[in-house]
Amino acid sequence: MVPTSPPLLEHTACGLYCAAGDFYIDPWRPVARAVITHAHSDHARPGHAAYLATPQALGVLRARLGERAAIDTLPYGQSVQINGVDVSFHPAGHVLGSAQVRIEHRGEVWVVSGDYKLDPDPTCVAFAPVRCHTFVTESTFGLPIYRWRTPELMFGEINRWWAENAAAGRTSVVYAYAFGKAQRILASIDAGIGPIICHGAVEVLNRAYRDAGVPLPATSLVTDLPKDFDLTRALVVAPPSASGSPWLKRFGEHSDAFASGWMAVRGARKQRGVDRGFVISDHADWPGLLTAIAESGASRVLVTHGSVPVMVRHLLETGLEADALETEFEGEGEGEGGAEVLVETAAEAESAAEIESTAEIESTAS
Repeated sequence: MVPTSPPLLEHTACGLYCAAGDFYIDPWRPVARAVITHAHSDHARPGHAAYLATPQALGVLRARLGERAAIDTLPYGQSVQINGVDVSFHPAGHVLGSAQVRIEHRGEVWVVSGDYKLDPDPTCVAFAPVRCHTFVTESTFGLPIYRWRTPELMFGEINRWWAENAAAGRTSVVYAYAFGKAQRILASIDAGIGPIICHGAVEVLNRAYRDAGVPLPATSLVTDLPKDFDLTRALVVAPPSASGSPWLKRFGEHSDAFASGWMAVRGARKQRGVDRGFVISDHADWPGLLTAIAESGASRVLVTHGSVPVMVRHLLETGLEADALETEFEGEGEGEGGAEVLVETAAEAESAAEIESTAEIESTAS
């Protein structure tokens, strides 16, 4: 018989705490022992005395936390005991080194998803479902309006836009979160269209990906190029914070775009002030979230950041035990400024989708 109390994880001021093992998962205040799902800054924060992550995440964690951070690694699928609690990492498919955390104590199994997606991504290990009693899931895009197209279609759009700009003598600038999204774009586009230039914040993470064995096309810093270099055929990959900066002026006339799941929301491109919006996300869409939850086999689901009320309501209507779990995770935005800028977009999506969500939830529940 699986024990039901006390819970294996509880919300505290510092983060999600496992009292039985005396460790935290992705804590948001400094703690003695932190188990990290992935290296985005809202999940892997500085100041912890000790970190545990996957080997694939190590390079990015070092780039973000510094060489002095005490980081141990645990390969996917291997288990370690922390004060009698079995802990293991399993692929989450979100970014390089991302993991679901499985914890087991006295026959009870919980899985904390961190951030995840089910779509194929050449830069990280694919999501693998993990059976458990309680599944702690994100819900960044937990509304029925969010349904991603295939990667072939998504990146084909970027290739066509880039090629059209190159033919017209305009530089193409795409804004993407520096860790994960930028590298996924680089690995998925047609590098034969023209040269690729990366902002310094992207390039330092490109190096971590290459060091981890992830193949990326050749990229350059603009400062390393000759002054007379022809930039008109170039694709420039930069973080959202570069928009409107002096750094951007050196590219002259250009067309710009933003790559994010939020681009699925009407008005998001206008809010960003860009020429194009590409609907590309490293988070699961509505069908992906429901698939992951179902494949976990969990009878209880705790929903963290994102469209929490809609997801909880849907899960309750399907007969699962479900509730909200408060965290300080950001979802799509990843500490790059995107989450703050797009708060209105997310709220607009929830408001605009309320009627549609109700209809689709009832349909999928039947």
